[in-house]
Amino acid sequence: MVGLVGILVGLEIPLVMRILKREVALKDLVSQVLTFDYLGALAVSVAFPLILVPQLGLIRTGLLFGLLNASVGFWTLWVFRHELRLFAAHAWACVLTVALLAVGFAMADHITTLAEDKFYHDPIVLAATSPYQRIVVTSGKSGHKLYLNGNLQFAERDEYRYHEALVHPAMSAYGAPRRVAVLGGGDGMAVREVLRYPSVESVTLVELDPNMTALFAKDPAMARLNSGSLSSPRLKTINMDAFQWLQGKEAPGSELRVAGSAGAVLPEPEMFDVIIVDFPDPTNFSIGKLYTNTFYALLAQRLSASGYAVIQTTSPLVARQSFWTVATTIESVGLHATPYHANVPTFGEWGYIIASHRPWHMPASLPEGLRFLSATTLPLLFDFPKDMARVPADVNRLSNQVLVTTYEQEWGRSGQ
Repeated sequence: MVGLVGILVGLEIPLVMRILKREVALKDLVSQVLTFDYLGALAVSVAFPLILVPQLGLIRTGLLFGLLNASVGFWTLWVFRHELRLFAAHAWACVLTVALLAVGFAMADHITTLAEDKFYHDPIVLAATSPYQRIVVTSGKSGHKLYLNGNLQFAERDEYRYHEALVHPAMSAYGAPRRVAVLGGGDGMAVREVLRYPSVESVTLVELDPNMTALFAKDPAMARLNSGSLSSPRLKTINMDAFQWLQGKEAPGSELRVAGSAGAVLPEPEMFDVIIVDFPDPTNFSIGKLYTNTFYALLAQRLSASGYAVIQTTSPLVARQSFWTVATTIESVGLHATPYHANVPTFGEWGYIIASHRPWHMPASLPEGLRFLSATTLPLLFDFPKDMARVPADVNRLSNQVLVTTYEQEWGRSGQ
């Protein structure tokens, strides 16, 4: 299909030039055709990812372009009506094509639902498309599951394993953290674990997609999963890109101003005792930038001298090279990297890395009420068997994004 479309697109320009050469001089013809072709391609290449897909969704955008092409067909049919044989047949073909595309455009949501029902094993209970991602929540025998752009983010039956392992080794080692930041994690599960500590005075949640935080704060079933953590008075939610936030930029309307200084913005970024980094895996370059040495250098500037940051770091078993690439990248900015792993049945063996200015130490105790971790079993998470042991790895930089390529290759070989 792609090959056929490519051949037909390639035939467009010579065909148009052959048709119009009777009306326009060759030099003017070439100039006009190429100008319209390039300007049209530029407009579409900008509008498709930045405007149309975020606002209309992928299916509606595809159907919209189909309608645009069909409209061109109508116009061309009218212009050349005196030169075409079987004009009525062509006209009816155009009418039927536009009608089918229009029906598809109007029923795009139903088409999406039918496609997703075949894709996901369990029934879909919530689905939403934001400018940033497709959010789908399913519910089955094992409970709720969250998918972002088709990628599983958590399963209710064992998410506690993932989030306890993510949060408590860093939080408990600090002792009595007061200021905590959670980057990503708009589902509120990591925030739920952070709020187990009475010493915590404030939690800053930086989540790009406001639809995520709204869904998991307001929907009763989702709020139950995170124990209402997104409605806590100790929580401040900032919906913006974490990279920009680390650079000291604030969300629109949230600038902190100095009294009596004619509205000058106070350029003092907040420091944190613990930073929880819960981003999706680096499946593309826009997410991969959040795993670069530039990002970790900014992270280090927001981390207190005795603080700890913890990063979810894919599977050290399936994506061994990717896991140790993150460790190498953290160390390249002068931070200590303490890797560990935990078994989460839904995902398999999963990895994390603690980043800090000082060496991490094993905590003497953990909060009460945990379902997975205990003080006696926690040291086992830091023991790596031979098939997950460290391997040489390059630094992931904005200029090379080696992690995205490595991750793609390793998970592609796994067939998962």
